[in-house]
Amino acid sequence: MELNFTVTDAAAGRIAEIIEKQKLDETYFFRLAVDGGGCSGFQYRMDMDNVIADDDIIIEKNGVRTVIDAVSVPFLNNSTLKYETSLGGSILKVINPNASSSCGCGVSFSV
Repeated sequence: MELNFTVTDAAAGRIAEIIEKQKLDETYFFRLAVDGGGCSGFQYRMDMDNVIADDDIIIEKNGVRTVIDAVSVPFLNNSTLKYETSLGGSILKVINPNASSSCGCGVSFSV
């Protein structure tokens, strides 16, 4: 299964910081998934995990692994995981060209 997905340097750096801060070992990675729900129909789920399924897609950037399950691949193709900071705080954010609309917080979307 093919997936065109970009993890920015800043996002990879932030994930590495989270892994270090939580004192997780090298088996852990960042898992990104799309679930049904949210105010727009679908929502992103972001977790730290250490179990990789046979059909997971692994994206490695600067020594940090981001893993996406096979069901989420069609929703995330051509997307980018960014890390943004502002006066209001910081966030790992998915920039998804497949989303036809999204909620104000950017966590849920529709296609």
